[in-house]
Amino acid sequence: MFTVNQTYMERALSLAAQGRGRTSPNPMVGAVLTRQGVIVGEGYHAYAGGDHAEVVALQAAGGAAREAVCYVTLEPCAHYGKTPPCAEALVKAEVTRVVVATYDPNPLVAGEGVRRLRDAGISVEVGLLQEEASRLNEAYFKYIRNRKPFVLLKAALSLDGKLATRTGDSQWITGEGARRRVHEMRNAVDAVAVGIGTVLRDDPMLTTRLEGQEGRDPLRVVLDSRGRLPLTAQLLRSGSHPPLVAVGPRVPATRLRRLKEAGAEVTALPHGDGGLSLRDLLGELGRRKITSVMIEGGGRLATSALQAGIVDKLTVMLSPVLIGGEKAPTLLQGDGIEKLVEALHVTQLTVERLGQDVVLEGYLTEPVAPWVI
Repeated sequence: MFTVNQTYMERALSLAAQGRGRTSPNPMVGAVLTRQGVIVGEGYHAYAGGDHAEVVALQAAGGAAREAVCYVTLEPCAHYGKTPPCAEALVKAEVTRVVVATYDPNPLVAGEGVRRLRDAGISVEVGLLQEEASRLNEAYFKYIRNRKPFVLLKAALSLDGKLATRTGDSQWITGEGARRRVHEMRNAVDAVAVGIGTVLRDDPMLTTRLEGQEGRDPLRVVLDSRGRLPLTAQLLRSGSHPPLVAVGPRVPATRLRRLKEAGAEVTALPHGDGGLSLRDLLGELGRRKITSVMIEGGGRLATSALQAGIVDKLTVMLSPVLIGGEKAPTLLQGDGIEKLVEALHVTQLTVERLGQDVVLEGYLTEPVAPWVI
């Protein structure tokens, strides 16, 4: 059974999640202010550059914030950025106690916010629902540590592991619930990436389309080593911003010019990983302050990503259909491993039912550990 403290922190985590897909490259943060067991103010960081969660909660509480307890999902900042330090705001409001879910690994914070509160005589506790708070901001935590985006690999498969039939027909393997989940995932990440094969076969838009809800389009990235993207592709005529086409170093200048004239943004990458270097792509995305990318391409891109060791998390949507056929594409291509001891292991596996489909999700790298100072 949850304690009262956990109930308030769970509320703060729920608030924080409302900023999903809108706060990058900042973290999602929620805050709840209580006084004598009653919530007097709450808020969350709604978008990058906007007021932080603690400030929103303090504004909602007004004078009731004095001698209140603040539950916040991430350590309050102690530095000046686009907004003043939240730690200072809490001190000025004269709260008596602050409960923090987890420390902020940002070197500009990293324990300094907690120290500032304690120096002001405020009681501070750290660690309540720490794992949940760390998981919520797993993309931010990875990005802030190494300036590379968190990589999610998504695949929709038949029960026998096929991406499509032998003729390439894949629409639709999964049902409406799973397809809506994909759009929710696009709404949450900073970028989606596909290979040119997927574009040539399906001509996707890769936009976010959520019925009854305003969606946010991620940056759409196409791995296109030879610059084959059709100038009539839907990617060039849809979305809220131009797609990024990653090409190889030997694509003719005339082709690059035509792609740009058609509305694409173009970047050149060296070769590696059996195609374009995916590690160099992550470096380029990191420089653009992209904190998360979802790979939506076919088996070739998925295989390259796994072989390159860049995948952090895997989401597989399994449909209860059997396709069969030796030539029907599967998620992993190539020769595969020789011995089971060489197999990649998915950890922290979760299972969810969406209509007739089953969603399996787990980690290929070590899950984000609670940050400890």
